[in-house]
Amino acid sequence: MATETVAKPRTSVRVGVQKFGTFLSGMIMPNIGAFIAWGLITALFIEKGWIPVPQLGGFGTNAEGVTNTGLVGPMITYLLPLLIAYTGGRMVYDVRGGVVGAIGTMGVIVGAGIPMFIGAMIMGPLGGWTMKKIDSLWEGKIRPGFEMLVNNFAAGIWGALLAMLGFYGISPLVTAFSTGAGNVVQFLVNNGLLPLTSIFIEPAKVLFLNNAINHGVLTPLGIQQSLDQGKSILFLLEANPGPGLGILLAYMFFGRGIAKASAPGAAIIHFFGGIHEIYFPYVLMRPLLILASIAGGMTGIATLAITNAGLVAPAAPGSIIAVIAQTSRDSYIGVILSVVLATAVSFLVASVILKTTKHSDEVDLTDATSRMETMKGKKSSVSSVLTGAGTGAATTAVLAGPIKNIVFACDAGMGSSAMGASVLRNKIKAAGFPDVKVTNASIASLSDTYDVVITHQDLTERAKPATSNAVHYSVDNFMNSPRYDEIVELVKSSNTEGTSPETADGGAPASAATAAPAAGVATEAAAVGPSDILVADSVILNGSATNRDAAIDEAGQLLLDRDAVDEGYIAAMHEREESVSTYMGSFLAIPHGTNAAKDHIKRSAVSVIRYPDGIDWNGKQVKFVVGVAGINNEHLHILSSIAKVFTDKAQVAQLEAATTVDEVLELFGKVNS
Repeated sequence: MATETVAKPRTSVRVGVQKFGTFLSGMIMPNIGAFIAWGLITALFIEKGWIPVPQLGGFGTNAEGVTNTGLVGPMITYLLPLLIAYTGGRMVYDVRGGVVGAIGTMGVIVGAGIPMFIGAMIMGPLGGWTMKKIDSLWEGKIRPGFEMLVNNFAAGIWGALLAMLGFYGISPLVTAFSTGAGNVVQFLVNNGLLPLTSIFIEPAKVLFLNNAINHGVLTPLGIQQSLDQGKSILFLLEANPGPGLGILLAYMFFGRGIAKASAPGAAIIHFFGGIHEIYFPYVLMRPLLILASIAGGMTGIATLAITNAGLVAPAAPGSIIAVIAQTSRDSYIGVILSVVLATAVSFLVASVILKTTKHSDEVDLTDATSRMETMKGKKSSVSSVLTGAGTGAATTAVLAGPIKNIVFACDAGMGSSAMGASVLRNKIKAAGFPDVKVTNASIASLSDTYDVVITHQDLTERAKPATSNAVHYSVDNFMNSPRYDEIVELVKSSNTEGTSPETADGGAPASAATAAPAAGVATEAAAVGPSDILVADSVILNGSATNRDAAIDEAGQLLLDRDAVDEGYIAAMHEREESVSTYMGSFLAIPHGTNAAKDHIKRSAVSVIRYPDGIDWNGKQVKFVVGVAGINNEHLHILSSIAKVFTDKAQVAQLEAATTVDEVLELFGKVNS
């Protein structure tokens, strides 16, 4: 089915720079908390800080005359670069890549003797990528029982070699680059030219190229400057919220229609939330407003330079709260002035542009928001403030034809997704659209062939890259999510045209669809031979566990007792729970292993445990825990039956009141037929 996507594939130089910046940002942003911690410790405890403490700030000597090491130096020299390197390596090759990347970065750190953020951003991904390539050389060729030995020694040997490469090879190159870039910045500062950087930075922000500049150059140089001088102006070249706030204020006074009405909310999110992208559509709607942004940016930078003000650490996100929190002790006046004056100048220039140009703001804000998302390459997290889209609505694509394929995806593709697919399949069939295929799959196996993709809210971002042409729905309740009704309505609206009454009422086409279910998914009409997936010995009416983890162990032990799984599967059940909750709604949880744990399953089996008083499951009350282990698709039939039970409140009440195991088995239906 054809779809009209919000973000189409692009191959321009801008996109390449954008992706590179996003990758750099992916290494920095998860560790911003560590940067903030370092900034607070620096601001408080260094010799010129608010509360000078020699032992923490790293100045002076102790009673034995030894220089105090403190926290400031070791954190910036070792902790932060190693965190960045580990994150970068993990992005490329999971934990194994992160470890090898961090080992290699240690060589760069020791070889340079200065904070090696750029070195970390090189060695981290390099370590992960090279380790991945090396592992592929002998994948599937190692004798059973020697995998751990080979893997550990391979990582250790290659990590040691990378550390030496970093020490002798990468370290001198990165040091030379840092020195050169620092000299350029110093030249701009000495000659009063630093404000001119706004000519490049402000347009780059609107085009989503700022991450490459900010995280690739400004943050590493700012950290070095902050270590030497106690603060850096570079942290505010891009993060100053003043220019964007001025534009939004101008729209509040002189805009029209939707733009004027939405500007106050956007201003609050921008200024206090630090989400600068929310003002980008307002600039794209009136491209001339980029002059207001540039003028405001130049004013803010000039103010910082004149007052010799700066921050001690990055302000991320660019919220006024983060900016003030990271301001150097002697820079509050300068920093606040830079924000105020940048806002004022941006407001004045934007006001003149809005008053002297004719334009229909009401018509074009939605279009401008779409253009912003096209340049960004993905759906904006704050665009609903501008366009009025409701939360939980479909994202990523606009349907241009009837819906034929819907997939419910989860991490493993066999538990949560199967349950959700069963519930949704029944709803869509009841609505009169049996030809619509509702399947389930793992995130890793997704392809861009589906019309609608439903995932747990914690997994949606993982599913989008592989299914960019699909409409995406996020759910947090697998049994009775309100999103299901929205999807049914979407199917009705997109499939009504051309649907014959016979098809809708369950005529011949419906029978054909029912008789030929999608590959890999069992339906109610699918023929399933006799089995013992669920037996009386695997049903407990009064579970002994008192918390989530103990309940997973109890459900897993029943599977282990039946020799359906080995010990490794129970560990995988816990691993799956840590990645995304298996709480389904209606007092039900279905813990199961990860997709990688299929080798630990000997045969399909299901265990059912009732907890009459309920247990806490990540803040939700659970009274029924169903442990699932399935080879191929043998477990899907029972999941369908379970879904039918737990979407019926009366049957859930009967389960709660059941006094015998036979009653439970009877309520679940002919799961073994």
